Amino acid sequence: MSTIKTLMLQSSDGDLAVSAMQSWRIVISNDATVSEIYAAEEFQKWFKQATQLELPLGTADENTNNTDEHVTVKASDTLNDEEIDITVDKKQILLSGGISRGVLYAVYQFLEELVGLRFLTAAHTYVQDAYELKIPCGRYTYNPPFSFRWSYYRENANVPEFAAKRKVNTVTDAENLGGKTPQQLINHSFHVLVPYGTYGEEHPEYYALVDGKRGTNTHGGGPQLCVTNPEVIEVAAATAIQRLNDNPNVANISVSQADTAAYCRCDNCEELNETEDTPMGSQLTFVNAVAERIEKAHPNVKVGTLAYWYTRKPPKNVKPRDNVQIQLCSIECCTLHAIDNPDCEQNQAFCADTNEWGKICNDIWIWNYNTNFRSYDLPFPNLRSIGPNVRYFLRNNAKGVFMQANGNGLTGEFSDLRNYIISHLIWNPHLDDQEILNEFVHLHYKSAAPAILDYITFLHDNVEARNLHPRCFPSPEDVGLDADSSQRVFDFFQEALALADNSEVKARVEKASIPAYKAMLVAGDIQQKRRRTLIAEYIALCKRYGMTHAAETQAAEAYFEELHKQ
Repeated sequence: MSTIKTLMLQSSDGDLAVSAMQSWRIVISNDATVSEIYAAEEFQKWFKQATQLELPLGTADENTNNTDEHVTVKASDTLNDEEIDITVDKKQILLSGGISRGVLYAVYQFLEELVGLRFLTAAHTYVQDAYELKIPCGRYTYNPPFSFRWSYYRENANVPEFAAKRKVNTVTDAENLGGKTPQQLINHSFHVLVPYGTYGEEHPEYYALVDGKRGTNTHGGGPQLCVTNPEVIEVAAATAIQRLNDNPNVANISVSQADTAAYCRCDNCEELNETEDTPMGSQLTFVNAVAERIEKAHPNVKVGTLAYWYTRKPPKNVKPRDNVQIQLCSIECCTLHAIDNPDCEQNQAFCADTNEWGKICNDIWIWNYNTNFRSYDLPFPNLRSIGPNVRYFLRNNAKGVFMQANGNGLTGEFSDLRNYIISHLIWNPHLDDQEILNEFVHLHYKSAAPAILDYITFLHDNVEARNLHPRCFPSPEDVGLDADSSQRVFDFFQEALALADNSEVKARVEKASIPAYKAMLVAGDIQQKRRRTLIAEYIALCKRYGMTHAAETQAAEAYFEELHKQ
């Protein structure tokens, strides 16, 4: 197994032999919080599984001899929310972290990095025999650079205890899991701030002028607002302030465009956009004005807005206020190549815009796309770009990262693997993404790992060789699938199934093989009789492994009906 390191070792002084810890105990404070108690119980549970040592758990005042050897689990108000501070010596282990999530993350990081556990999926934790382990003594610290981390997979939402192990801090308010970050995803919000149903009839001038008419385009949460109208600024600010009054614990609020390109073309908006050489000119001027009013009522709250589609390019002169967050969306980008790959022409415009935003805003957020929204289970070659992209975001002042994937499904192509890679990297962008990939494949697919790795290599090399640049809605042709390549993909998984040496591994390979069936059905050259057989096998696998959605907007059952009709 590889040794993926996150904790920074500040000093070292010998080793602590786990076998010498038989008389140790676990200590929490007498007034321990719910999250501290849960963190200590998690340590007790998983440490026992790895070492066969069941250390008793109690409060500090239950033992008057403070020199006894023990593990202390303690939250610290001197650390940031998710900061970790661990000390290991031959008489004591101190697992300390920031209040709420930090202490739990300290426990999980210790178990992963210093004991050897791996929280691979909600149903699969790899536990190695650690009784003979020797833990290097010293002080270990870590503070994650991204304060908002969302690996957008349904497994995290369905099993928040697993999301906590993966240090995804956006899915649950559960007190024992430390709750979630008070920061919210920056998203479309014009429809909330100035609702058309409330103001549209009496004040059509509040809404975008498009083709000589106002308020007619309701697509994507529209209509857009007339962002240079002074009254719209006041209404939007008043609504935002009221929402913050009603929710005093949130740390940011979205003031952002609807999901449509039908932005306002009135004279005032167009003049500002022409001056700034981008529709973001009027948009950011509006956001700044609303943010100025919000700051007076809520000085510690950030105001987030999307740099998305027609607003992605930064203005020439207008700059974000200090309390404004910019969330860049990479929807136009090639998913095969890293965003800053100079040889990928498709990514150059986004890269240039990101670089410029990074110069004028110190609170960049990212909305990045990590699945095929047209077909969740089609082979999707982005496993070489995830790591470079996350590191690129970090270099450009990113503080929050939303890695969107098939959040409403459980069986998208390698959803387990991607969740493991993505959650690792948004916690620590400096990790080696290919090392993480290899670790997961070997631990999860075991004897079938060689064939799985061969498939991953072939899939990416094939798209590279064809000089393709798939986005996040690719067709089979966009990801290099034709009759020959689809058959090769299918053969890799047949080989993996043959290599599976027990029922557990076979089940994992079966789940991973669903995209191979999909490739054959949409791009393979197969006779009708075999096609009927593959359809039956494909649907059976999808149902066996809980497939709920074939695509972002298509339920699995609806797709199965399509296949039957074909």
